[in-house]
Formats: sequence, structure tokens, C-alpha cells
Amino acid sequence: MRDAIEIRDGRPTDLPALERLYPAAFPTEDLLPLVRDLVGAPDGILSLVATRDGEVVGHVAFTRCGVSGRSEPVELLAPLAVVPTLQGQGIGSALVREGVGRLAAAGGRRMLVAGDPAYYVRFGFEPEEGIAPPYPLPDEWRGAWRGLRLGDVEPPLAGVLEVPAFWMRPALWTP
Repeated sequence: MRDAIEIRDGRPTDLPALERLYPAAFPTEDLLPLVRDLVGAPDGILSLVATRDGEVVGHVAFTRCGVSGRSEPVELLAPLAVVPTLQGQGIGSALVREGVGRLAAAGGRRMLVAGDPAYYVRFGFEPEEGIAPPYPLPDEWRGAWRGLRLGDVEPPLAGVLEVPAFWMRPALWTP
């Protein structure tokens, strides 16, 4: 029988666990500076952790962003990580669904992600054509830029995604 997974708000005290999680989940990427910035951000971040028996086994963050020339905020989903030995068991999906649900209930209108289209289509993410990422994506990543409507936005949002300073690292947007 699988132990129950609980999802809760992230806390600053989760940082040591996240500092172990991300290198294990992404051994070829250094996401720790971004994760530390997200955990330390004073506001505008929804951070969720999945726990099993009190241990952090997954994490996702949603960053409040803007769109050039628009007043409506949008959300950026990233990063998302699950302990490698527990991947494929629905933990990442549960984290994403919880965050999408919370942000939609709070009046969110649009969510963006740069991620595997085959994974994010299950949540309703579609190719994003109106809002451009802050850095041009490499050709092989173009299909990875996805958007999800959380509410009615009239007219549709268009412009360049405006992200907090800690997201303005070209390495986060290119291989």
C-alpha cells in the first residue's frame, strides 16, 4: 500500500529539503539559486510541497508576473520537481492541480509554463502564442511554451512576460 501524500504550503524551513530534491531531480541543471530566491521572496509566490511521512518528496512554485502593456497579472509555473524514485506516481500532477485550483479560485486568469508538452497537456495547457517569454526560446523548446486560461480575459493577453529579477537569468530560458 502506498503511503499517503499530503500537499501543503511551502515554508522557509523546507529549503534544506528542496536543496536535496532539485539536484536529485535535475542532476544536469543548477536550479538552486532560483529555488532559494523563490523560497526567500517576500510575496508573489505560491510554493507548494508534497510530503510523505513528513518528508518533502515534491515541490512546485508559481510566480506572479506581468505582461508588457497590460495590468492583468499572470502566473508562471516553475520549477516542478519530484524525488526521482517517486516520479510517475501522480505527485507532480497533484501539485500542479492544487496550484492551478488555488490560483483560479483566487481570480487568476492565465498561467504559463515552459515544459514538456506531453506532460502539461493533461492539465489543459496549449501552445502559447500571445505572450512571449522574456528571452527567445531555442527552436527545440518552442513547443514547450504553453498557456492555460484560468478565467475570462478579454481581449486575450498579448505581450512579453515580465518576470521578477530572479527569473531574468538567460540560463533559465535556454539549454
